[in-house]
Amino acid sequence: MKRLILALLLLFSCTSLLAQLYHPGEVLNYRIGYRAKMFPNTEVGAVDITTTSVTENGQEYYIVEGKGRTMPRYRLFFKIDDTYRITVDPRELRPLKFTSDIREGDYFFESEYRYLWDEGLVKTRWSSRKRPFKEKQMAIDEQSMDPISLFFKMRAADRNAFVEGKAAQLHMVLQDTIRTINYRYLGREYKKIRNMGKFRTLKFECQLGTSEGFSFTDGTVFTIWISDDENKIPLYIESPVKVGSISGYISGYKGLKYPLESHIK
Repeated sequence: MKRLILALLLLFSCTSLLAQLYHPGEVLNYRIGYRAKMFPNTEVGAVDITTTSVTENGQEYYIVEGKGRTMPRYRLFFKIDDTYRITVDPRELRPLKFTSDIREGDYFFESEYRYLWDEGLVKTRWSSRKRPFKEKQMAIDEQSMDPISLFFKMRAADRNAFVEGKAAQLHMVLQDTIRTINYRYLGREYKKIRNMGKFRTLKFECQLGTSEGFSFTDGTVFTIWISDDENKIPLYIESPVKVGSISGYISGYKGLKYPLESHIK
């Protein structure tokens, strides 16, 4: 469960871009499902991602917040309340600050990243289970960002410029390291989404690895479908696990910048 909430917030980002698409007022709602022989298709959690605009000291900023939680019927067994938040410079369309507050059962984790783009650096600090914060400073490039920021990087791509079968990489900032996201565009495909209907989509395969290029061995290969229109909304993500598979799929939306032309009525 924890793996998929984080994955839903970061691995929809598997494309190489020059800009990002932030639109204040946009709300994206997702459901998290688990499927196995004994559980045909069980909704166990939800993720909501909202974009707003705020003004502080005469300066406008975009705020993007992602919240993950277990569904009410499962909270007695395992309670999850995760919050991820970024502050974005609307002129440069780059994140200035990232924070996370993860509460899963008796596990607590907090982190904060501050970007120094002119210096090519990010300063990170993190703490688990209320222990003292650890800190680190790392060099970054224009493709190195936190999970939420990477989530939005794919939104400004020219979908007609994707080359089927072509492999590429992005870099994700995580506490004390920078991980590699390897991805490959698999082509266009029709995809039926539970309770939402059929969509024209762009299909990708992604894998999360370390900065040295080694990949994890469990649950790290994801297949992702995004809407084949100007919004490029992440619609569906699926990853196998040791028993069955986990998935995240869109369940609602509002405040989109462009018409959702990929939705087949």
